[in-house]
Amino acid sequence: MNKRIQELLKQAGTDTSGKWMGVDHAEKFAELIVRECTRLNRTQSFELAGVVVDTEDGHGFDSVCLTTVKRVEQYLAGNDLLKHFGVEE
Repeated sequence: MNKRIQELLKQAGTDTSGKWMGVDHAEKFAELIVRECTRLNRTQSFELAGVVVDTEDGHGFDSVCLTTVKRVEQYLAGNDLLKHFGVEE
């Protein structure tokens, strides 16, 4: 199991064997996973915000902006989120 998932399970309140100690722990784990995904997506949003600022402030849409947009597009279209959590396709 992916180390990050193990950390989130521990934060959610599972016992040492990884078994749920109650429904509220399963809900907490789901919430933590969603929050982790949101954090990762926010990072990509910051990347795109830089492109917007460069374009709006008159610097124009240059090769750095294009590279950033392509990188974010590949992240969103690819399996990076699955990799982050150690999930096989």
